[in-house]
Amino acid sequence: MEPDPKPPTVSDSSWNHRFKTIMTEKYKKNPPPYWILLVISVITMLVAFPASSMLSRVYFSNGGQSKWIISWISVAGWPVTALILLPTYLVKKTLPTPMTLMLFLSYLFLGFLSAADNLMYAYAYAYLPVSTASLVASTSLVFSSIFGYFIVNNKVNASILNAIVVITAAMAIIALDSSSDTYGNISQKEHILGIIWDVLGSALHGLLFALSELVFVKLVGRRSFIVVLEQQVMVSLFAFLFTTIGVIVSGGFQGMKSEAESFKGGKSAYELVLIWSAITFQFGVLGGTAVIFLASTLLAGVLNAARTPITSIGGVWLLNDPMSGFKILSLVIAIWGFGSFIYGS
Repeated sequence: MEPDPKPPTVSDSSWNHRFKTIMTEKYKKNPPPYWILLVISVITMLVAFPASSMLSRVYFSNGGQSKWIISWISVAGWPVTALILLPTYLVKKTLPTPMTLMLFLSYLFLGFLSAADNLMYAYAYAYLPVSTASLVASTSLVFSSIFGYFIVNNKVNASILNAIVVITAAMAIIALDSSSDTYGNISQKEHILGIIWDVLGSALHGLLFALSELVFVKLVGRRSFIVVLEQQVMVSLFAFLFTTIGVIVSGGFQGMKSEAESFKGGKSAYELVLIWSAITFQFGVLGGTAVIFLASTLLAGVLNAARTPITSIGGVWLLNDPMSGFKILSLVIAIWGFGSFIYGS
């Protein structure tokens, strides 16, 4: 009798061949304009969001005090997307998506959640170094996975579960190292509150990703990129209205004049920080919404987490954030978690 053949083994060359085959098939499924839009959306997320985060910290570290103002600025840039949307109707020779009652209520609800999310992050950046805030905010990847699984049936496998555990461990290290990671004018209580608000904001951020994908799938369908622009305009508009009410009630507008006068660098520096905060945040959210439309909530969650090392390094390099050994360890572990998540996705 002939000996039994040896069981097949997975070599590096066969794995690479399989990977190339899968990527080639995925590439051929969509036309080149799809990939161009996806690449632009990814780059927009990875550049605009870190810039917006660092500008929020610049606002607070140079004399800004109002959480409502920095939250309001986050959505004040909604006309930017509207200016992109209006000419698109003419180029595509199409009409706006019909506004049903359910779609209107969905935009209203997402706008309210977005306003609440921005306010939570404003508190986080008021009390935490930007590098720490971005590391804690990477837990949005965990929440995106959980909400994506239950709301839009995104897959969760062993690698993704491993990523969830690893990233959670990285955040625990940040919490344990809080004593060496505070600014001199921030108390220990405020630092802990910053971490709590950051985690809550990340949870809400993950929910927003999943609900946005649900709106695309159930209410408007994946018809064209115009749908992305429409949703972003409407959600940002409602978030802007909700936040404006909060700023008026809190007296934030009256305080802007005194803030500008006492701001380090003067009134012009104050205005530039607010203007660029509005622009960068709007482009970041627009890129994230586009990634959800073109790909999935999971990819948006991966990219939202992948900006963590960019923001952390930028915070240390540009804003002189404290960088302890525990924070470096947390960053390395978080990157390990991101890699596991990408592999599983």
